[in-house]
Amino acid sequence: MPTTQTSKKRTSTKRTDAIALLKHDHREVEDLFKRFERAGDGAVKQKRKLVDQMITELSGHASIEEQVIYPWAREHIVDADDEVLEALEEHHVVKWLLWELEDLAPDDERFDAKVTVMMENVRHHVKEEEQELFSDLRDVATRTELLDLGDALRAAKQKAPTRPHPRGADTPPTNVMTAPIASALDHAREVGRDVVERIGKS
Repeated sequence: MPTTQTSKKRTSTKRTDAIALLKHDHREVEDLFKRFERAGDGAVKQKRKLVDQMITELSGHASIEEQVIYPWAREHIVDADDEVLEALEEHHVVKWLLWELEDLAPDDERFDAKVTVMMENVRHHVKEEEQELFSDLRDVATRTELLDLGDALRAAKQKAPTRPHPRGADTPPTNVMTAPIASALDHAREVGRDVVERIGKS
């Protein structure tokens, strides 16, 4: 019997495991960091654009880790509580810095310094996470579980916030319920900002 187009599409869809997906996010953010560091002192518009991209990427990434990976780690990895709690606090610090950067002018004397401190915090967090938590995940989770976690991360990313919410919940079940609401509000804010910018240019 001939294979249908639908079944071909289904079988050609490649699943990505959770660790590969999160490492890809890490590399994307690191690329933004390096581009910021290469930008000259006068490149204020470019730096503003790069920081806006960092805010979007890091806000979504933190949200999906908090919804999917950290709860799984606390449930299945022995003695993971302290490691996860430290990671949550590192997320919290970065979210505050991102929140402050949202409306800080790129020519403000504190802008570059604040971005540098934020990047240092993220790089430290990524190094620890990849060396410790991801290693534990690889040891404990089966291949099927890692693929299922990857699917869950992709689904969560579709409804993840695009702005930092340092006062918001970062543990289940509250963060799972509030993330789509925050995401909708973030998108509405972005639309409103775009409208104001277009009016200002007209």
